Amino acid sequence: MQVCRGIPEVAAGPVALTIGNFDGVHRGHQAMLARLREAAEDLALPPAVLTFDPHPREFFAPDSAPPRLSSVRTKLERFRDAGVERVHVARFNAKLAALSPSDFIEQILVRRMGVRWVLVGDDFRFGKARAGDLGTLREAARTFSVEAMGTISVDGERVSSSAVRAALANGDLGRAAGLLGRSYSITGHVAHGRRLGRSLGFPTANIGLKNPPALQGIFAVRVHGLGGSVRTGVASVGVRPTVSAGQRPLLEVFIFDFDASIYGKRIDVEFMHKLRDEERYPDLETLTRQIRADVEQARDYFTALQ
Repeated sequence: MQVCRGIPEVAAGPVALTIGNFDGVHRGHQAMLARLREAAEDLALPPAVLTFDPHPREFFAPDSAPPRLSSVRTKLERFRDAGVERVHVARFNAKLAALSPSDFIEQILVRRMGVRWVLVGDDFRFGKARAGDLGTLREAARTFSVEAMGTISVDGERVSSSAVRAALANGDLGRAAGLLGRSYSITGHVAHGRRLGRSLGFPTANIGLKNPPALQGIFAVRVHGLGGSVRTGVASVGVRPTVSAGQRPLLEVFIFDFDASIYGKRIDVEFMHKLRDEERYPDLETLTRQIRADVEQARDYFTALQ
């Protein structure tokens, strides 16, 4: 898959294109990517995606923007797995935000992307002040065709990134998995920490979080990326109120029956079951007792799955 940071000045050739943020690449996005690949094959065009970083809401209101469900790298991996051939990651900035709907169509889609067929969601909005919509796109289409993706529902609920975030915030991992088509996960590189977990008898793999997490608390997890086998463990996502209240959120994972050095390794932490919310304890002894109880509860959870 070819990945381009930014949009070319002149299109290299015609493409079949879909546009969006694709945060989480949930089941609605997956349906769009499948339709993109199908249409591209019929039209003998390369299937391409135009996505944005940062998310427009992060640009306009960074303090109130929703948490990201996936990193850019994770999105790219899911695009690749869906059969996308080209991805353009456009930087969302003031210049892009100021384009009128007509300029976005003529300058970006036609001249610079070479679009011949485009697929968007039925609620797609674009251009300055989000003034453009599906109707605008269809009215301006002279050299390309436009298709709208209908709503995808799961158990009567419209699939959306917002719905996934709401499920994760409520600790409803089953609902989130139904919307995503898979369990929610966070992927990142293991970094050095304060080694507090090791001193308490529970050494952890620490993953720094660049953005606010979509979920917080203590979870039973599966860990991928440590060889052929999938490991199980307990993960904490949050600010660790007993030891470092007010600090940036961190993902810490205690991996069961595992004691190898994995600093720098990229792992995928799959969230299976929420055990509890974060709490502040009066001392480290109380915290240690609670961690031991969390580990026992998580082991019981995985035993029951066997």
